[in-house]
Amino acid sequence: MQIADNCVVAIHYTLTDDSGATLDSSADGDPLSYIHGTNGLIPGLESDLHGKQAGDEFQATVQPEEGYGVSDPSLVREVPLEALAQIENLSDGMQLQSQDAEGRSIVLVVESIGSESATLNANHALAGVVLHFAVTVESVRKATAEELEHGHVH
Repeated sequence: MQIADNCVVAIHYTLTDDSGATLDSSADGDPLSYIHGTNGLIPGLESDLHGKQAGDEFQATVQPEEGYGVSDPSLVREVPLEALAQIENLSDGMQLQSQDAEGRSIVLVVESIGSESATLNANHALAGVVLHFAVTVESVRKATAEELEHGHVH
């Protein structure tokens, strides 16, 4: 069966950046399963999977625009340290949770801490990164009515 919308797809993958550094991999665990065509994967990888079938192995290069987006400078802000006073042991690289204007949960990364303010970045950690995937399609099947209704694989 070929991968098409409303199929449950299971893949093993290794994700690397331009330097070849491994960013993520399913090699030591269960395959990643998702329902094709429901925005369960980044668009560039989902597009490259369309039409493949179980047993296929391929390489995919996904540009930032089809991955986690380009880095948006407007999502990097200077915040006065007094606004972060309740956070214990504030440090570079720390991840903070907040909410955006629509009430959605967002992750902010502390990029730097100055004498009066901290630089917080709300971009996805992989924004602006060209992604290189080595993929093996493990299985493809039709999604059940219940999976489609719930929007996830059972």
